[in-house]
Amino acid sequence: MTQLFINIKELIQVRETEVEKVSGKEMGILPTLKNAYLRVEDDLIVDFGLMETLQNKTADETIDCRGKMIFPSWCDSHTHLVYAGNRAQEFVDRIQGLSYEEIANNGGGILNSAKKIHQISENELYQQSAHRLQEVIALGTGAIEIKSGYGLTVAGELKMLRVIKKLKENFDTPIKATFLGAHALPSAYKNNKEAYLELIIEEMLPKIAAENLADFIDIFCEIGYFDVEDTARILGAGKKYGLIPKVHVNQFNAFGGIAVSVAHQALSVDHLEELTQEDIHALKGTNTMSVALPACSFFLSIPYTPARRIIDAGLPLALASDYNPGSAPTGNMNFVMATACIKMKMTPEEAINAATINGAFAMHLSHKVGSITRGKLANFFITKTIASYHYLPYHFGDNLIETVYLRGKKISL
Repeated sequence: MTQLFINIKELIQVRETEVEKVSGKEMGILPTLKNAYLRVEDDLIVDFGLMETLQNKTADETIDCRGKMIFPSWCDSHTHLVYAGNRAQEFVDRIQGLSYEEIANNGGGILNSAKKIHQISENELYQQSAHRLQEVIALGTGAIEIKSGYGLTVAGELKMLRVIKKLKENFDTPIKATFLGAHALPSAYKNNKEAYLELIIEEMLPKIAAENLADFIDIFCEIGYFDVEDTARILGAGKKYGLIPKVHVNQFNAFGGIAVSVAHQALSVDHLEELTQEDIHALKGTNTMSVALPACSFFLSIPYTPARRIIDAGLPLALASDYNPGSAPTGNMNFVMATACIKMKMTPEEAINAATINGAFAMHLSHKVGSITRGKLANFFITKTIASYHYLPYHFGDNLIETVYLRGKKISL
């Protein structure tokens, strides 16, 4: 099956050669082609160029994109999309003055989600999660990472990871699974963190490895949750089973979590709302991707990741949704990108790079998605008629996506 997309007003994120990520000043450069064509064969991008150079006009299907643009799909490298129910009451509690920490201390937050996970069947959890995944795909996401971390028991964590595995099997979009057993201390281990860490290392990890349920391992390195020593221990244990580190770090406090993450060759460090000069120094010269989660900052009214400091230091930055029921109940990467521009002072070019090619890097998917490159998956979306790609962050309240393709297949929205 060959498809030819013609008269594309602008083809965005065009990379003639495979680029893993972009850093520093390079993030401000977004390669595009105006009045372009794109050729897809089965599930892959096979050619693109200017309309004036198009010679082979034969195809099984020709799609006229006059006035419209084509973007590579968003690559969302940090989500908690598999969860049960909602935490809308906590939203109201915050409006009435309770802090995130106070809500957690009252049995809300992560422990609230954990309780719901244990009350729901695996099938119902899958159905709720599949519906959310369909929604974010319709909003342009074409590669996604999904974490566990609301189970906090052997059975609960395995349930979540099995649901993620089933999503992988049933959806065309690339999905990466992250084991986040060290998300919080469950109530039963409130006064015995050591025992819970042993449960993760001695019981959870071997079973997860036996069923091949995870690609990455994560931990919430934060005061009141897990410290730097816990982080080193969990990341080291995960690596023995081939799990690559990705770390929740510096959301509320900066106390050495980034340095220990880098020391364990973390693929990404995520949140970074608090960032010291020592943290920036620790990231320089590494292959660790910084990941900002502006929807979380927006929803919790906490500081935003200092994107300008990171980029101006010559470092790469990715954007992700943090889709979860408590602190970022949206997987809309269009909103994420717009918020990064409006609140973090990223240029549209930087934000698009952060949400595509750098997001792909943060999932070890740069070779498959993240740009319009020959040989990559045909995962992209076509916009409605728009004046420029600046309109995506500028018209932040509108859905400007008209059509979504995954592996060359048009998705019903």
